[in-house]
Amino acid sequence: MKTLLKITLLLLTILSLNFITSCSKDESTDDVNEPNTEASISTADAEGLIFMREEEKLARDAYLYMYQEWGQQIFKNISGSEQSHMDLLLKRVEQYNLTDNVSQDTGVFNNTDLQLLYNQLIAQGKDSLVAGLIVGATIEEVDIVDLEKYINASDNEDLKCTYDVLLIGSRNHLRGFVKNMNNNNYSYTPQFLSQTDYDAIINDSHETGHSCD
Repeated sequence: MKTLLKITLLLLTILSLNFITSCSKDESTDDVNEPNTEASISTADAEGLIFMREEEKLARDAYLYMYQEWGQQIFKNISGSEQSHMDLLLKRVEQYNLTDNVSQDTGVFNNTDLQLLYNQLIAQGKDSLVAGLIVGATIEEVDIVDLEKYINASDNEDLKCTYDVLLIGSRNHLRGFVKNMNNNNYSYTPQFLSQTDYDAIINDSHETGHSCD
């Protein structure tokens, strides 16, 4: 009986030493070499991130189309901004080791709802320059609503910071499109934002972004 007890105590001691050694080695590696790159993300946050990257692509592709159609500089300028937003989101996709499913083809989307929306907006924007500007304002409203939804639903500070950068851009873009519509004697009515939220954005001044690094 004493022999069995000694063997049991010996095994427990060996296991404890192995556990302590393993923990010490892992902690030393994390501290000395490099930070943990296996960042975790919830399923909801991952799905939102993938969706928002495609939604930013929708904005970029639509504005490139409207620039070709109407030749207005605002479309070209904001399409470049949307590309920057896509790049920011791609960094997060890579950070969390997610699969980026964004098509390299202009006007092609994996999400069927975004594909349908893009097709509808392109058809609408062909009617006139003002119609193209309405398309721009519509997209920015949708972006603002979606970004605010994902910010409020997430506890991931990296994502929330990145979405906030995009949100600032979308509000600036909305102001730009509305200003151009006003210059063309058209008064825009918000479609997705409340009148109160819309007025607060339009009456505010241009916002400056920030870094999330």
